[in-house]
Amino acid sequence: MILNLLLLIVGFVALVKGADYFVDGSASLAKVFRVPSLIIGLTIVALGTSAPELAVSTTAALQGSNEIALSNVVGSNMFNLLVVLGACALFCTVPGNEDIFKRDFPFSIIVTVFVLICTLSSVVFSGNVFAHNMADEAGVIGRLEAVVLIVAFVGYILWLIKAAKKNKTEESDEKLMPVWKCFLFIVLGLVAIVAGGQAVVYSAKEIARFFGMSETLIGLTVVAFGTSLPELVTSVVAARKNETGLAVGNVIGSNIFNLMLILGVSSFLHPVTVNFASFFDLIVLIFMSVITYVFLVSKKELNRPEGIIMILIYAAQIVFAVVR
Repeated sequence: MILNLLLLIVGFVALVKGADYFVDGSASLAKVFRVPSLIIGLTIVALGTSAPELAVSTTAALQGSNEIALSNVVGSNMFNLLVVLGACALFCTVPGNEDIFKRDFPFSIIVTVFVLICTLSSVVFSGNVFAHNMADEAGVIGRLEAVVLIVAFVGYILWLIKAAKKNKTEESDEKLMPVWKCFLFIVLGLVAIVAGGQAVVYSAKEIARFFGMSETLIGLTVVAFGTSLPELVTSVVAARKNETGLAVGNVIGSNIFNLMLILGVSSFLHPVTVNFASFFDLIVLIFMSVITYVFLVSKKELNRPEGIIMILIYAAQIVFAVVR
């Protein structure tokens, strides 16, 4: 028990310090190449913080046991959207961005709707429209849908590269970090984030078992929280450093990576089973995405009261998931 508590503390320290280096390296890289920090957040930072989920989902797919891939992606996206953005808003006002309003956020919602349509078609064609319980199999997301997701993802990245070339930022007068040092900070920070996250998840699971928590409850709380820790810590650190473009870009980018790259690769390697719980959760995710988008667009920013509301909505969703 004491060793697990020590591991938990060490894991959190590694997470925070790793995020510190990761954000500094990413922000400096954006200034060196005169690229908006939002673009760096949507690409390098989003890919880095989604790396644990990609590794886990790919390994599970290769072993032919990725039935929970969709629920993991949806759960992670809910956490990113409501808790990560909500937590950022607690520390400082999170301003929106025209690109977020017109390009990235609507695109993430469209992709979520597309995945819902894929699951809906699998529900209809399977003839399994009525489920006896939420764990019943509804259908699968196959290789055709996977190819569409991966091709669309490549198109989106090319779109971002074109936008980065078009929207060069002004040269900074401050002394910039060398490129090699930027990448060193990014790599070392990412290693610390991933290792710290793994340490926190492992120790938290052992502590939860010690107190008699069920495997289901551990999965819905400790594991779900642990796999999203990289996004949470990185975005909060970025927000506290006033790198709000990185913070918001990390959340929206991670959600797009999760739905298109992780789900796409997983279902291409092995078709992903869809159950009715995942189908229902996708509808909830779309609803939550629209609410968050309205919060952002209405005042062009997220403030503390809205952050609190978002976190409370997530807590209510978790309670419902536990009791259903």
